Amino acid sequence: MINIPKPLLYVSAFSTVIGGAYIFKETVTGKSYKIKTSAAKKVIIITGANTGLGKEAARLFAIKNATVIMACRDMEKCEKSRVELVLQSRNKRLYCRKCDLSSQESIREFANNFKKEFDHLDALINNAGVMRCKQSITKDGIETHLGVNYIGHFLLTHLLLDCLKKSAPSRIVNVTTIQHKNSAINKDDFNMTKTYNEEAAYNQSKLAILMYTTKLAEILKDSGVTVNAVYPGVCTTDLSRHLPYYTSVSRYFVKPMAWLFLKSASKGAQTLIHAAIEPQLENVTGQFLSNFEQIPMPVQVKDQKNIEWLWKVSEKWTRINVKK
Repeated sequence: MINIPKPLLYVSAFSTVIGGAYIFKETVTGKSYKIKTSAAKKVIIITGANTGLGKEAARLFAIKNATVIMACRDMEKCEKSRVELVLQSRNKRLYCRKCDLSSQESIREFANNFKKEFDHLDALINNAGVMRCKQSITKDGIETHLGVNYIGHFLLTHLLLDCLKKSAPSRIVNVTTIQHKNSAINKDDFNMTKTYNEEAAYNQSKLAILMYTTKLAEILKDSGVTVNAVYPGVCTTDLSRHLPYYTSVSRYFVKPMAWLFLKSASKGAQTLIHAAIEPQLENVTGQFLSNFEQIPMPVQVKDQKNIEWLWKVSEKWTRINVKK
C-alpha cells in the first residue's frame, strides 16, 4: 500500500474541489462564443467601457484588432482601464472619450467630437447603465434609470445614425435584461415624480430599450443598419453595487455562493461581441438575443400604442425629430 503524505492529499482534494467548481460554473452559466471573426479596421463605440461587461467587450474587441472608443463618464477610471487593456491586447487603438449619459450636453459633445475624429462607425454598443439606485434625477431632470439606461442611449444613437448609415453594413447593440414579467411603461408617472420604486424604475428603463429596439429596426429597414437587443445573462459586475447585499456583511457569504451560478464579465461580454460582429447576424434586426440565440420579445413590446407614445416622449425629451 502506497503511503501518500497528508499535505499531498490535501492539495489534491483542494484542486479537485476547485476544478469541480469551475466545471460546474461553466455548465450552469451557459455556452461560450468562440470569436472567429476578425474586427480589424472596424470602429466600435462602447458606452460604460471602463468596467464590467463594457470593459471586457473592449478587451475582446481589442484582441481582435478593432479600434475601440471607450465612451465613459469617469475619465480617470477609463484611462486606467484603457492602459490595462492596451497592455493585455497589444492594441494601441483604444481611446477614452468623455460621455456622461446623465447629461444630454455631454452626449451631444461626444457625438460631435467623434464625427470630427473618425469617418465611419461599424458598431455602437449601448451598454452603460445603473440598477436599483436611490431616487435621483439626471442633469436634464429625468429619473436616473430612465435617463441613463434609455434616454441617454436614445439620444446618442440618433446623433450617430448618419455615421452608422454611411458606414453600412453597421450594427447597434442595446443591452437589456430578461426580467419583464412585472415591467411596464408608466404613462401616468413616466418620470416617477409621484411615486418611486427602485426595481420598477430599472425594469421600466430596460423595457423601454426593447420597445425602442423594435421601433428603430422598423425605421432603419433597408438602410444597412441593424439594431438588436441583447441579454448578457446575470453577471458578476459592479452593476449590482446598489443591491442590499453588496454593501452589507452578508456579501461575504452571498457573493462566493453567487460566483458559482453567475457568468463572469468576460463570458457575459461575449454576447455583445456576438451581436456586433457575428456574420450570421448581418441581416438580423429588431430581435432579442440571449445566449447567442434569438428569443421571443416580451408581450409588452407588442403594444404598438405604447411604443408610439414612448417614441414621441423620447423625441420631446431629447429635442430631436427622427426622420421615419
